[in-house]
Amino acid sequence: MATWKAADLFPKLEDYVLQEASMRGSILSICAFACMIILAVVETGAYLVTNYDTTIFMDETSSSQLRINFNITMHDLSCDYASVDLLDSIGTNKQNVTTNVEKWQMDEGGVRRMYQGRNRAAPTFEHDTHLHPSLSELHENGVHAQSIVTAGWEEFVMEREFVFVDFYAPWCIWCQRLEPTWEKFAEEVEEAEDLPVTVAKVNCVAEAALCQQQRVMAFPTMRFYKHGKPVNAADYRSDRTVAALLEFSKRKLELEGQYKQWPEARKAHAANWNPDHPGCMLVGFIMVNRVPGNFHIEARSNNHNIVPSMANLSHTVNHLSFGNELTEAQKYKITRRGVELPAKWSPMDLLDFVVQKPHETFHHYLKVVPTRYKLGSTWRNQMLAYQMLSTNQVMTYDESAVPEAKFIYDISPMSVVIEKKGRHFYDYITSLLAILGGTFTVVSLFDTTLYTIFKPKAD
Repeated sequence: MATWKAADLFPKLEDYVLQEASMRGSILSICAFACMIILAVVETGAYLVTNYDTTIFMDETSSSQLRINFNITMHDLSCDYASVDLLDSIGTNKQNVTTNVEKWQMDEGGVRRMYQGRNRAAPTFEHDTHLHPSLSELHENGVHAQSIVTAGWEEFVMEREFVFVDFYAPWCIWCQRLEPTWEKFAEEVEEAEDLPVTVAKVNCVAEAALCQQQRVMAFPTMRFYKHGKPVNAADYRSDRTVAALLEFSKRKLELEGQYKQWPEARKAHAANWNPDHPGCMLVGFIMVNRVPGNFHIEARSNNHNIVPSMANLSHTVNHLSFGNELTEAQKYKITRRGVELPAKWSPMDLLDFVVQKPHETFHHYLKVVPTRYKLGSTWRNQMLAYQMLSTNQVMTYDESAVPEAKFIYDISPMSVVIEKKGRHFYDYITSLLAILGGTFTVVSLFDTTLYTIFKPKAD
């Protein structure tokens, strides 16, 4: 009992002379110590925990440009025709942006197969039309490039081992320039003894169903057939001169001869090297002005007229984001502090957008919001990311217009700021001392009240 009484922090002076420790005072003292310890631990924990406030301010970014990262697979658009264009509200208009853009050919299953180049501008083919007589003069000794109609297609190409066909449209300017060259080339092939090739042509205006069946996407399309089937890398993609066309035909015949000796080589080439499948993956980034604008993917060529009805802009967005992407170390630093990563960093990733009808395509509308992380006072703890909200709509184009897969962006002038809000050390010390002193005072008053109430009355 004496030990418990010794713990009394509130001894009383009895009769103004003596102090007497009591059991009640000891219990209150122990309770006071316990409360002080608990409150001190809680206050210390609150001081050690860092809070983050989210506020909205005007964007302070000084850079005039913003990076757009993209990885988009076009399901049915050849890399030869896939063009990335850029347009914004202050007059920027760039067509076929090639800087920092890679193209990969895709196989039938959507698997990346052939590298089609980086920073590669579209080539311009040479023509030798000026070297040949007029078409009427070339026809004086007969028509050498045979015309094929839909009804006779199967019989024509199946009966002949090798057929080189020009799919054209009379209104196409490139087809008009090619026509004398193609007729002269057909005449040269007829006169050559070592070229068992039949040169033919198909008018795709008169035979639209046949050209659609053969998946002709642009005029002119020159394709090499063997017994009615396109050979490997059958589409001609070089200068439109008689010499170049003859050289291409000779290479195809030579390659077919090699395939007869090594049949496995045909399968290997078809599996690993066939540029004729129209799928194309576009990977890279573009720098845009920080104003409303759009970038779009469409079919375009410096040497062809695109067929609008065959321009299928169905696509898969493998990745789309704005700004420099956060590194794994930065992401770890953000999450380690209990802060969530941007929920809308790249919301369109792995989404498919497939059109069901000709002349249709998707337009995407993107609202981009800068998000700043201020996790500390040093520059390593200052990070910038971009969130975006996306909606899309199927648009129908005029029959004479080539559709575009369009990504329309608008960068918000306001930015979300996530900032560290910690307490100063002096604030923590002041609160701690206030807790200790306040606890002692309250318990002391409580003890004095109890003592006054239960104090024995003098006789």
